[in-house]
Amino acid sequence: MDNYSDEQLVEVYLKGEREALNILIKRYLTPIFNYALSFVKDQAAAEDLTQEVFVKVWRKIKKFDNKYKFKNWLYAIAKNICLDYFKKNKTINFSELDLTDDNLLFENLIKEAAISPQEELESIQAADLVNAAVDKLPEKYKQTVKLHYLDGFKFREIADMLSESIETIKSRGRRGLELLRKMMK
Repeated sequence: MDNYSDEQLVEVYLKGEREALNILIKRYLTPIFNYALSFVKDQAAAEDLTQEVFVKVWRKIKKFDNKYKFKNWLYAIAKNICLDYFKKNKTINFSELDLTDDNLLFENLIKEAAISPQEELESIQAADLVNAAVDKLPEKYKQTVKLHYLDGFKFREIADMLSESIETIKSRGRRGLELLRKMMK
């Protein structure tokens, strides 16, 4: 199942194969953590937000429309949760959940997927350097640059996520990259 697309994994999970969700979480745990960290600049808060993202995915996966990309859906959830964090400054903990079999599986997966402290430190330091430079960009460029160059989204995907025209997103990406190059000289 490791070779399945995200959308295939969702379909298999919905048919009862619990391992499919584990594979999706393993694929996106670190990218979603880094995405949350780029928003909140606090490791503990980013960890909480990452958990909240995957709890919401787990709860709402039955509503996922397979004609869309899972990755876009996942990052839209992450973006909304990060924005809600700033509005409410409220997070969700595993201790607040009913411990059904699926929740225990999910909680154990989060623990298993954790990287070593040394790897985590190196990853955070590298991300901090890049994020520090990107954070100096004006907001309209920053979001596009992060989504395209750091998170690997295509401009079309970003345009769909942000409900903007593809031309606007391409322009923001190009201008943001030019500004970033000037800032890093």
